[in-house]
Amino acid sequence: MTDKNISHHGIDEAPEQKYPNETMRLLIERSSCRSFHEKKIPDDILNLILEAGNRAATGGNLQPYSIIKIENETTKRKLTELCGDQEFIFTAPVDLLFCLDWFRLKRWAELEIAPFTATASFRHFWISFQDTLIAAQNICTAADAMGLGSVYVGTVLECFRELRKIFELPDGVFPVVLLSLGYPKARPLPKRKLGIGTIVHNEKYRQLDDRDIRDGFEKKYPAWKKELTPERLQMYEEVCRSAHGEEFAKNAMTRIEKQGYFNAIQNYFGLHYVAHFMPEGNDEYLKTMKEFGFDWFEKYRPQEKL
Repeated sequence: MTDKNISHHGIDEAPEQKYPNETMRLLIERSSCRSFHEKKIPDDILNLILEAGNRAATGGNLQPYSIIKIENETTKRKLTELCGDQEFIFTAPVDLLFCLDWFRLKRWAELEIAPFTATASFRHFWISFQDTLIAAQNICTAADAMGLGSVYVGTVLECFRELRKIFELPDGVFPVVLLSLGYPKARPLPKRKLGIGTIVHNEKYRQLDDRDIRDGFEKKYPAWKKELTPERLQMYEEVCRSAHGEEFAKNAMTRIEKQGYFNAIQNYFGLHYVAHFMPEGNDEYLKTMKEFGFDWFEKYRPQEKL
């Protein structure tokens, strides 16, 4: 597989199987769409899709999330610039920003003089994060069922403060993920996945042996090879050195040169989601979270009032 055919998203695969119903086909053949027609999504269709998200599973039926519907072109252009200049954010007729939201429940507690500590609780944060993503996935599936396409945008994590200003997010509301929706110009093929024999464990976790690990990923990324260039080699060596030190960098470069190409895992964490950069700024993310009104990562101190 040559350089021009490869992507960190993986390898296209056209499933050749029959399904017992349309729902199973939609789930198994789901793919990310990044090319949309200008056609507007009719309000009744969009509202039905949003209702599917509103009906998603949620812990205690609290629904600690909000969805910001974005159709304004100026706002979409700003979002595009903030989230890595991914043009489909602008061309999609609708973008949905999913936010974890404890502000609404806190206000209800204040109105009824009820105790409230959710923004100080990791337990609440953990469940509400799950709830937010479950709602997003319900909407993703509903959009597919109505003939639309969608793609998740995780790079909102690079612009939390800017999003807070643009969308006037109060304390207790935190952006989680963006979903772009629209009618696809072409339905992309789904990407090949690891088999359920690799992903699913019976009764308890089973540590795969070296051969099973390699076999599993070779089936997902068959013949995946990225060309060695001076620029890539230099970058890879710098990443390895910064992440794990000089000795590791030497061993890694010996492996690469003997191999004659970058394989998928080497590309993922050596050239794309580079290992020395991704952990940087962890303390800044916690600082940002506190600015948004969350302090679950600190020792809890009871307050006299909300």
